Amino acid sequence: MKVLKLIFKNSLRHKLRTSLTILGIAIAVIAFGLLRTVVTIWDSSVDAAGADRLITRQSVSFIFPLPLAYKTKIEAVPGVKAVCSAAWFGGTYIDKSNFFARQAADDNVFDVYPELLLTPKDFDTYKKTRNGCIVGASIAEQFKFKMGDIIVLDGDIFPGRWEFVVCGIYQPKNKNTDGTQMFFHYDYLNEKIKQTSPGRGDQAFWYIVQINDPNKSAQISEQIDAIFKNSTAETKTETERAFTQGFVAASGAIISAMNFMSYAIIGIIMLVLANTMIMSARERTREYAVFKTLGFSALHLTGLILGESMVISCVGGGIGLALLYPIVAGFEQVMPKGFFPFFFIEPITAILAVSSAVLIGFLAAVFPIQRALSTKIVDGFRFVG
Repeated sequence: MKVLKLIFKNSLRHKLRTSLTILGIAIAVIAFGLLRTVVTIWDSSVDAAGADRLITRQSVSFIFPLPLAYKTKIEAVPGVKAVCSAAWFGGTYIDKSNFFARQAADDNVFDVYPELLLTPKDFDTYKKTRNGCIVGASIAEQFKFKMGDIIVLDGDIFPGRWEFVVCGIYQPKNKNTDGTQMFFHYDYLNEKIKQTSPGRGDQAFWYIVQINDPNKSAQISEQIDAIFKNSTAETKTETERAFTQGFVAASGAIISAMNFMSYAIIGIIMLVLANTMIMSARERTREYAVFKTLGFSALHLTGLILGESMVISCVGGGIGLALLYPIVAGFEQVMPKGFFPFFFIEPITAILAVSSAVLIGFLAAVFPIQRALSTKIVDGFRFVG
């Protein structure tokens, strides 16, 4: 108990230095947590992809459409459970800063995506409303959408003024399910396009293919692509996970840099704490010589130095972790919903932050311990510093 009391006394001997070190560690933990949250959430968008879903798109890029006739042929492939036509709509809601995913899809989209929870009543209303739409709970909360509201979009990919009636609000099944999308009838889009731009009708940007056995995804993908090989619009069929990774890869350099910086911050924490511990050990060289003279063992000295380092690192890490949660919650509130469909601290981020604080507390004490143990008693009494 006396050793523990001495550890806390030593930690608070230089209150300003200790306070600044703790503050630096706390800020670093917060920065680490924020960066790691962005990286893990970005990766979670890939992990949320369904294992039983494939995406069939144009072989060059999904921005090039496919004939609507492909849907029937894909449905005939053995192992295919359902096929949903989809088209990215784009457009602008009030101004360009109000971004959220807007896409036209067949009515079976909520069967293909069972993680998007919609009540039968809302779905029935949606099916009966020609220009009806379904919006996610996140954007409904952000823009105060409610049943019966009119959403007006200025089209860009599909020019014109488009009005949609909110017929339902879907709830995400899981924390990492995207709640920021808007769906409306593909048939409605196709009908209007054939009236205004006949040459662009009967086309889809991609097909969502639900399969019976995820283990046969590669085989089914090859069968689908073989049907349209050497056609004017060849296809590329891949798992939804691979399709999503294509979007993530576009920002891969930024995410990799953020990932690197998050771990670089750990190194900065270690340098800050190590500097504090080295200064403390240097100032106490004569004290350690006195301890040795009084019979304190190497284990006692190790405990004193390591304990002080652990106290400072754990207190700083604890404060940083405690502040991280409200800060991330604040970021989630001010951040546009469409930018990150979901934004929360995953358990692995908290575990890494705590583990890093403990590890850094240990590593920062290694050199001061080695110095204290290797210094002879006589040299310690002679030391002036």
